Amino acid sequence: MALLTPLTEAIRETGFAFVSASTMRRLLGSLADWAVFAASWDALGPDTFMADGGRYRKRRFAVFRASADGIVRKPHQPHYQSRDYNPLNGGIERWFEPVLPEIAAGPVMQTVLGFCHTLFDQLTPVPVWHVEVHQFRIEAGIGFVGQPTPEGMHRDGVDYVLVLLVGRRNIRSGETSIRGSDGRTLGSFTLTEPCDAALVDDARVMHGVTAVEPLDPALPGTRDVLVVTFRRE
Repeated sequence: MALLTPLTEAIRETGFAFVSASTMRRLLGSLADWAVFAASWDALGPDTFMADGGRYRKRRFAVFRASADGIVRKPHQPHYQSRDYNPLNGGIERWFEPVLPEIAAGPVMQTVLGFCHTLFDQLTPVPVWHVEVHQFRIEAGIGFVGQPTPEGMHRDGVDYVLVLLVGRRNIRSGETSIRGSDGRTLGSFTLTEPCDAALVDDARVMHGVTAVEPLDPALPGTRDVLVVTFRRE
């Protein structure tokens, strides 16, 4: 797909790419059920595994298998990261509520997964990918900020990562930074518009996001993202 060429070149050269919402929508094509997809973030469950004691994160989780035969959802399973990649919350199996069947099988999710499969296969052709999907809502309110990446600058222990902004309401900040293995900052940007996206070569660079706080302290603030990771199986 010719439209993917600038992305593959950017990721090969720098290890990451920021994709504006207008470009991402063009790459994804029809997002007819976007309103239903985005509304599903209102039905996320609490993340009860936060070692910092925070209750600012809600999520749902799903696992897929991507191959030449298509993208197939796997039975629900825990999310696991070693402490090498997640020193705050890693080292244990974390069970989260599953992504709702109608959202996982819906047009937007399938379009996003298909886009990732095509792009990441161009970067690294492999027979089978293990795919994890995370719906995250980070909340901020009176007296507390929300931490999109409480573990700080990190890798996820996978091959590639997509972070897609679904929406943000009454928040400021949430700046994404990308650093090389030597700690040097390679780039920074803020996902502000639905469909703004970051693509990361996880083996080459680290990423992190600054805390978010409400613009109006009297009202709640939220940052909703979809995170998709691909790891060779």
